[in-house]
Amino acid sequence: MQGFNKYRPFNPVSLPDRQWPSKQITQAPRWASVDLRDGNQALIDPMDVEQKLELWDLLVDVGFKEIEVGFPAASGPDFEFVRRLIDEDRIPDDVTIQVLTQAREVLIDTTFDALKGAKNACVHLYNSTSTVQRRDVFKLDKQGIIDIAVRGAELVLDRVKANPETNWILQYSPESFTGTELPFAVEVVDAVTQVWSGHVNSPIIVNLPSTVEMATPNVYADQIEWFCRNVARRDELCISLHTHNDRGCAVAAAELAVMAGADRVEGTLLGNGERTGNMDIVTMGMNLFSQGIDPKLNFALMDRIIHTITKVTNIALHPRHPYAGELVFTAFSGSHQDAIKKCLDKREGEDFWDVAYLPIDPADLGRSYQEVIRVNSQSGKGGAAWILQHNYGFDLPRWVQVEFSASVQAEAESTARELSAEELYALFCERFMQGATKIAIHNYSIQRSDSADQISVEIGYDHVVRELQGDGRGMAEAFVDAYAQVSGINPALISYAEHSLGTDTDAEAAAYVELSIDGKRYIGVGVDRDLSVAPMKAILIALEQAQALAGVFGEQVALSAN
Repeated sequence: MQGFNKYRPFNPVSLPDRQWPSKQITQAPRWASVDLRDGNQALIDPMDVEQKLELWDLLVDVGFKEIEVGFPAASGPDFEFVRRLIDEDRIPDDVTIQVLTQAREVLIDTTFDALKGAKNACVHLYNSTSTVQRRDVFKLDKQGIIDIAVRGAELVLDRVKANPETNWILQYSPESFTGTELPFAVEVVDAVTQVWSGHVNSPIIVNLPSTVEMATPNVYADQIEWFCRNVARRDELCISLHTHNDRGCAVAAAELAVMAGADRVEGTLLGNGERTGNMDIVTMGMNLFSQGIDPKLNFALMDRIIHTITKVTNIALHPRHPYAGELVFTAFSGSHQDAIKKCLDKREGEDFWDVAYLPIDPADLGRSYQEVIRVNSQSGKGGAAWILQHNYGFDLPRWVQVEFSASVQAEAESTARELSAEELYALFCERFMQGATKIAIHNYSIQRSDSADQISVEIGYDHVVRELQGDGRGMAEAFVDAYAQVSGINPALISYAEHSLGTDTDAEAAAYVELSIDGKRYIGVGVDRDLSVAPMKAILIALEQAQALAGVFGEQVALSAN
């Protein structure tokens, strides 16, 4: 590929005694949602105020305590939105709203006007510090950049002192931190925090953004650890992260940077943000959840999160998006389906989640198990069996699964698409229950003894009735013998299984039989509320498949109307 030689590799951080690789995240960081500001700035069609209010309600319900609500000095709709939140008393007492402003006096004044009357507010001051911004955008040396930051910090502090009715939190970002020399990043941050130190109660938030993701996540972690070691007044600071996804590693970078000493993470739900996106709080939070750590956010609202975010952003969610995508817990592969089914079948009574191919329980996100396994031409016997069990109650024996899977694959290949649960059930009925409507068991009696069971039964077939009698080891064998005596055909009962289709006392029973007739195998499935009738129906359905019933009933008298 041409053009690669115009790019330079990112210089790594000299940190031979780095400690973060041996660290482990044991608790959730402080979260700050920037959906309403950074996320909104990334949209082709920015949200209107009503859409922002809908998203605000979601963010509060999910559990965010710090929410960046806009850039009110740069946008009329942002200013109006902030005022509505305050004037309409929409901000819970334990939630802090955050607003962004550049280090310019007129913008700072408008920012404080927007926040007047807020109970808890964070003013997020920023200016760019990177080498390319200093050189090509601002055309300033390092001292010139420090002067901008310090002047902005002084202006913010003056307004804080003039508005003591609000509980103020102050935040500073050396924008493009990842493109800034680390000693200079520390120098400019120290200059800002020196202005603010001792004048606010809460820790000062120092936000270290990966405005452009320029290197691998381990390099960002090194930058954070180096910064934490060298910055002044570390015990007065909350080190915050704001990673972008230019290289597709925003979540990994944030996770490693938390291991490196960061306290707080800014991001958006589902990762919407400028260019390739922001750090996805859903993914990082659920990563913590999967390790047994409470993310302190309510992701059981996943369906509402997806609906609201896609509605207000007009951005569709990828079906394989981690944790949230429609297909993220779905297996089409036969081997995957079989492993998932076996693991889920044995889960009862287990304390810890340990299921093949499913890192978390979909039920924790409000998802049903019906969505876990779906069937197409790549699926095996376990997938169709799972769907029939969880949608219709049929717990197919393995020998039925094997037989049914061939029919399922043939149907999926012929249609060249996924088969729905309804289509699978219709195929199952056609394959194993065909002829059931012609069959009726009218009267029967069973005499049991240690040596054999004896059965007398009145069978209806296609409006014709006949009485059969037979004996055998068990009721099913006795019924097969009764048929053999009147037909001249001697079926062999190869396999038999039965189970209830529900937990109620009046639940129907399902019976599965496999017969061998002249070397050919036939499977029938019978369903009835009577536990003795279900296997008789299954045997008759298998015989119907073998076309072995019509001759037996052909000369009998038609049933009466009743």
